[in-house]
Amino acid sequence: MTNETGTPLDDRLLLLLELMAGEGIHRAAEGLATMVGEEVTITRPKVVLVRLVELADTLGGAESEGVGIYLQVVGEIPGQVVMIVPYAKALELADLVLGVPEGTSQELGSLERSALAEVGNLTAAFFLNAVASMTGLHARPSPPAVMVDMLGAILDIVIATTEGIGDSLLLLDASFLRAGREVQARFCMIPDPKAIELIASRSRDSRNA
Repeated sequence: MTNETGTPLDDRLLLLLELMAGEGIHRAAEGLATMVGEEVTITRPKVVLVRLVELADTLGGAESEGVGIYLQVVGEIPGQVVMIVPYAKALELADLVLGVPEGTSQELGSLERSALAEVGNLTAAFFLNAVASMTGLHARPSPPAVMVDMLGAILDIVIATTEGIGDSLLLLDASFLRAGREVQARFCMIPDPKAIELIASRSRDSRNA
């Protein structure tokens, strides 16, 4: 499969992106541990390529209630990052990050939204730092926005802002673990096609050096 620039999104490139995501997730876990004052583990993510038109079905259906933590990426590798969590799981993740018993959060108030926003922010920032350390390409995320709605409505907002970016995204599955509790989340990476081309080019250059 290729992106709009013609760069092949083959297994080797996906493996490279998975390695970058794994390193970023590891660093994000360290950042979260510092934030909450207790060890937080995030499982190494599996990266797959998904077409935008298939995303809602992949995530459980457009009518499912969910939470999206959205960040725009600017710099040498522009794009978007969205952390997608079903609403019930978002409450569990907020409890986990805040260090309160499971079931404490009954709705997403300002404190819970802030906790989820910080999770999205840390994960995106450390992923981009991992990409920078491996390729020399630099980018930074915007402040996170927390969206609570039907999954289809959240994705409509995201897709509406992807004009000229591409028709596919990278989907990362990962789980947050703290004190024996686990919550799964999915991260959607929507890169500019030129960003993929740059990452592939830098990867080839490093192998040939």
